Order: sequence, then structure tokens, then C-alpha cells
Amino acid sequence: MAHFTCEVVYRGIFQKNLAARICRGIVLSARKAGRWGIAFGRYGDSPQRNGIPAKDFAIVADTQEELEQNMARYEPKEVDVTICVDDTLSKGVESWAWYGLQPINRLTVPNGTVLMTSLQSPADLLKDIHKKEAPYNLALIPAKASFSGLWVYKEDHTEARILGALAKIQPGFLSLDAVCAAIQEAEWGSELKAASARKAFERLESRPVKITEGNAETPFSFEKPKWWEMREGVSIPAIPIGKPMEGGKGYVPERNPYFKKFTTRTMRPVIDFDKCVKCTLCWLQCPDSCFDVTPDGLYDANMESCCGCGVCEAVCPAKDCVTMVREDAFEDNASQWEMWRRDKPAYMTWMGDKIASKQHVVRSHGFRFRGQYEEEIKQSLDQGGTEITAGIPGENAVGKQR
Repeated sequence: MAHFTCEVVYRGIFQKNLAARICRGIVLSARKAGRWGIAFGRYGDSPQRNGIPAKDFAIVADTQEELEQNMARYEPKEVDVTICVDDTLSKGVESWAWYGLQPINRLTVPNGTVLMTSLQSPADLLKDIHKKEAPYNLALIPAKASFSGLWVYKEDHTEARILGALAKIQPGFLSLDAVCAAIQEAEWGSELKAASARKAFERLESRPVKITEGNAETPFSFEKPKWWEMREGVSIPAIPIGKPMEGGKGYVPERNPYFKKFTTRTMRPVIDFDKCVKCTLCWLQCPDSCFDVTPDGLYDANMESCCGCGVCEAVCPAKDCVTMVREDAFEDNASQWEMWRRDKPAYMTWMGDKIASKQHVVRSHGFRFRGQYEEEIKQSLDQGGTEITAGIPGENAVGKQR
């Protein structure tokens, strides 16, 4: 008797249907291979927020009895394969039902596999993926983060390629023939998608990761209150209004310590303080109250609180003042305003490098314009699409580079 367990780590809402397709495809492939399987999300009621990390799971077993043994748990404590369909999650996961940062490879068993869609090299990804006290394998499918789970973007074949790759990683449970048969039978499947699965099987790149490799940082964490520490009754204390920033000037709002924070974001705002017109719109519209008001009346996005939603960029009336940049372009959460105040020429050089990078600025949350993904897919499926443009239709779109 044997079983195989995998998790699919994805961006809530954006990739919800994609993750579901992958897990259902695993189960259907298992049945085609004569085994048993089940797929489930972490929650029955599936509370999700745009972009916030979430997880689905799939379990395959040789027998029905063994499958039932593995079903009776809230979340598997270990998985044979961690599937990550957005490489900005390589920095770790702060998903619903998880407080603090969970390294992307935390549940991966020794000598298991982290399967990721990415255009980055393993060396670059391992700058973000935390060290693990056991060796494992890093397998890559060359592709950018897929939004094929959205109802407006379809047919980028990511789910098929993931299934084809799994057939190579776990041949004892999912044969390539079974995977292809399942894809053709699925409501979203086709012969063309089965061909994509075969290509992924042939082209999958994998390399072992030693225990000495990876990000050595200690993951962010905090203590949750114990049940005996909670107040009696149902009153919920309001969050204090905040405090002055420096010398009685400026303003730092208090933040809910239990809100999701920086570990959930795919992008972050980069601010040109010289172009700020102090209109307050970013401060007013930020759903996470992440902006500090500086003593000189500017607005500094606090990187410990920013979830990277991009509202500040969308509402900013000053051209090129706020630019959303892909999260993996950054090494820390340092204050941009402090950098700017300390050495303005150096900050302008730093900022210019960040916003000039087509690799890091072209990324969007999937809503730049309708049809973008379809255009990119025409360029190259195997390479995950070619970067073609950036810019939300509006004020900021004009100044961005193609």
C-alpha cells in the first residue's frame, strides 16, 4: 500500500479555478491509473481575498481504505509534491488559516519536490525559498504566473502542463497515458492540452537542493493569543488611531496585528517622492492603511503592512509617481522615504532601476486590460509568453514602457 499527497499553493480568486482544475485532474488521472483519489480545499466555505495565498490538496492512494485514512485530517502535515503556480510565493506563504510566514517548502517531505512555474533560474528562486533541514528537488516549468483560473483568461494550458510534469515526478501513481486520458475527458480538456502535458513531461527540468542552499532568514511569525488570554464577553477593542511620526509631526496609523501583511503580496508600490502632489488619495484609499504620513507631508508605504493590491497606483493622479513592481525585485522591507531622505540621488538611481525593469514592471494582477494574456500566449506558450506591455488604462498607463 502506498499513497501520494500534493498541495497546490495559489493566489486566492486569481488562480482559484486553476488550482481546482489541477487537483481534479490529479484525481481523475489517478482513477484512470486504477487508483483512488480525493481533492479538497483548506476550507469548506473557501473564504478568499484577491491575491491572498491559498491552498488546495490532492491525495492519491492504492486502495480506498488507505485513501480514507488520509482524508480524516484538516490539512496534510507533509506532502510529496508542493505545486506553486506563482513564483512570487517562493518567498513564503501567509495564507488564510496560517499566521506568520510558512516557507513554501515547509510541508515538502525529505527528497520530495517543489514544482514551480517560473521564468527565473533555480539560483534566483533559491534566494527567496527558505532553507530546509532536508534535501528536496526543485522542478521548474518555464512559464509566468498563470491566471487561467479566471473566467476572462482561458486556455494557457498551465493545468495540463502541471499534470504532465507530475506524471514524470510521480510515475508510480500517475502515468502519462492516464494523465492524457484524464485531460481529454475533463470539461476543460482537449487533444491539444494533452499534447501540452506530453511536452511538459519531456521538458521538465529538475535539480536537487541541498540543505545548505536557500534563504537563511527566519520566517516572520507572531504569537497568537491563547483562549484563556482572551477577554470575556463579545466586545472587540477598536484599533488605536495612531501616533505622530517624528517630533510630533507626521502620522503613523495603528494597524490590526492580525491582518495579512507583506508576505501575501505579489507586487509593491515604488514611489517617486519628487512627483508626489500630497493629494492624500493613496492614504485614503489603501484598504490596509499601510501609508505613513511623513513629517514633510509625503506618504510612505509601510512595507510590513502593504499587501500589494495596487490601489495606490490606480488612484494616484500624478503621472509615474507610484509604480507597482514585482515583489521578487526586492530584498527587504526598508522604508523608501527613509532611503530618499538619506540620499536622494542614490534613491533616484535605485528607483529608476526598479521601474525600468520590464521583467519586474510588466507583471500585473491580471487586470491590465482584457485580452492581454491571450496576446502573450500567442508569443510563446513554452516560454510563458513574451512581456508585451504594462499599464492600467488611465493616468499611469501612458508613461509605462512597452
